[in-house]
Amino acid sequence: MNVYDSGRMADTLAPLGYRQIDGPEGADMVILNTCHIREKAAEKVYSDLGRLRLLKEAAEAEGEQMIIAVAGCLAQAEGAEIMRRAPAVDMVFGPQSYHRLPEMIARATRSAGTRVLDTEFPVAPKFDFLPATEGPVAPAAFLTVQEGCDKFCAFCVVPYTRGAEYSRPVADIEAEARRLVAGGAVEITLLGQNVNAYHGEGARGQCWGLGSLVRRLAEISGLKRLRYTTSHPRDMDDDLIAAHGEVPQLMPFLHLPVQSGADSVLAAMNRQHSADDYLRLVARIRAACPNIELSSDFIVGFPGESDRDFDATMNLISRVGFVQAYSFKYSPRPGTPAASVENQVEAAVKAERLAHLQELLNRQQLEFNQTCVGRQIPILLERDGRRPGQRVGRSPYMQAVHVDVPEGEIGRIVEVDIVSAGPNSLGGRLMSVNNKLEKGIATAE
Repeated sequence: MNVYDSGRMADTLAPLGYRQIDGPEGADMVILNTCHIREKAAEKVYSDLGRLRLLKEAAEAEGEQMIIAVAGCLAQAEGAEIMRRAPAVDMVFGPQSYHRLPEMIARATRSAGTRVLDTEFPVAPKFDFLPATEGPVAPAAFLTVQEGCDKFCAFCVVPYTRGAEYSRPVADIEAEARRLVAGGAVEITLLGQNVNAYHGEGARGQCWGLGSLVRRLAEISGLKRLRYTTSHPRDMDDDLIAAHGEVPQLMPFLHLPVQSGADSVLAAMNRQHSADDYLRLVARIRAACPNIELSSDFIVGFPGESDRDFDATMNLISRVGFVQAYSFKYSPRPGTPAASVENQVEAAVKAERLAHLQELLNRQQLEFNQTCVGRQIPILLERDGRRPGQRVGRSPYMQAVHVDVPEGEIGRIVEVDIVSAGPNSLGGRLMSVNNKLEKGIATAE
């Protein structure tokens, strides 16, 4: 979502004469678009601000101005603290405020020393004020359809930094999707902090779920692939599950965070589902789409997690089988309920558990990658590889695939014979670039 937000900020800045450059050296403005999910990400921001301060001082010595801004969820949560700790910062604004960038820049440049803090949640959605995305886009594009979350998991800052759930109207999403396809997008990932809670307004004022939205977008000519992220198990309704088996453009890959396999931990997290609920849901999804694969999120060392609880998580991973996963040691976030409880798990215990968990997850990922060797899989070519003639694309299962192809094939879906597999990527040999192969998903078993 931060990639999408950064692109929309660039759209907003373009009429003011700003264009993106490759690095901060010589920039008139640097915006750090931040995350607040984990402590490490927040501390990296302050480290980057220290380096940017030196560049700003050098620019000022030459009589030039460099605006330094901090945007995103860290800005929303710690705006005043950023201003205090980093005097070189000129602007701090949250994820609901970036449509007001022109006004903030005018205030910051009006007189020396003026600093801007904007972390108010607007009455009207920011999307109503953003310019339309025009021009060329990447073959795989992002499109935000939903923001915020009403779940209030005990470890999560999203309800406090992104606000309550908001779903964009169907017509607005469809119009943006059509512009992305016209600009060269072949695949679109629908984004939301809780994307499968989508409940947008349809053409006749009725409420649409994500399954209905997916079906509508699949009708767009030229849109070959659809994905969505990130989901909550409680919001996988029957229509969305059915769409996985009925909509060819919807890729057979689902990111479905579970966080823990222990019911006591899930209850303490306020996840509002049990491990068995999750397993039954996985069974329903696989019944609807037999070739679907899953990824997930895991937090180890949540307050009160026992050895037995951790074993339950390892058991759930073994039973489900995940082809990818994100896993982290629990990181207390200020203002969240879990940060203030007393039974925190020791750092050494968290580190040991994370190592064991990642060993299992990495083994599952490698084993799945190895099952792809010998299969013919359609790959969307997205960018150049490291060596001449090499291109990198994505399989339907989000695997990076390296393949040698002729010039001019970026943005095409080509059939690739998978010949090698590593822990994080596949190697392939081009089979054909016939247009008939540009129809969708992997069906090879």
